[in-house]
Amino acid sequence: MPAPHNKLKAALKAGKLQTGLWLSLANSYSAELLGDAGFSWLLIDGEHSPNDLQTIMQQLQVLRFSESSVLVRPPIGEVWIIKQLLDAGAQSLLVPMVETREQAEMLAKAVRYPPHGIRGVGAGGARASRFSYIADYTATADAEILLMVQVESMKAIEAIDEIATVDGVDCVFIGPADLSADMGYLGNPYAPEVTAVIEGAIERILNHGKAAGIYMANPELAKHFIKLGATFIAIGNDAGLLTQGSKQLRSIYE
Repeated sequence: MPAPHNKLKAALKAGKLQTGLWLSLANSYSAELLGDAGFSWLLIDGEHSPNDLQTIMQQLQVLRFSESSVLVRPPIGEVWIIKQLLDAGAQSLLVPMVETREQAEMLAKAVRYPPHGIRGVGAGGARASRFSYIADYTATADAEILLMVQVESMKAIEAIDEIATVDGVDCVFIGPADLSADMGYLGNPYAPEVTAVIEGAIERILNHGKAAGIYMANPELAKHFIKLGATFIAIGNDAGLLTQGSKQLRSIYE
């Protein structure tokens, strides 16, 4: 039996639009609820949310049978935590703060077994192989891992051609919040100057045959970037939905 088919990786390779939601509440119950909401994908965030390996794994467990694909964003692109997340059952990773080709190359190695990478061989007793019930896991896992790298600084934008050409990088994801701050527009990711940089970045990513992604909660700008060819679109987060819904409910009686 081979490793599970990664339908998100296949969809992005085929150029199909995939819209999804950030999971920031670090809670398996709310994650399970959103697993039935019909998003193309859900991302368990470990960078800006109070998630650790245990809470991430719990959410992976409750989302195992969700129709939504599941990704994990580690807090940092270190080999040791990538190894733990993959063994815990993550098949798709979005790694933040990637700025150089060298970083991207190391990440591509971190998600692959030798001889093509440096991932430690220990999944036989872990969730990734369903505790060895997937007998061919190590032989087939590499092909089903989806690696996204997040560019969110002008240094990263300048190196985007080098980053996008790294073998093993499937998608280059643009983070407008940090990018806008780095450009001097802190708190204003919708500034025209930021939009212009994003437009150019998307074009360059697509020129290298890689999928382009972005976090864009502004519907009009999201549609604009989709027209330019971006296919992995984060349209919001669970905490934001709860905040907005509670405000709307409260306002009815004010």
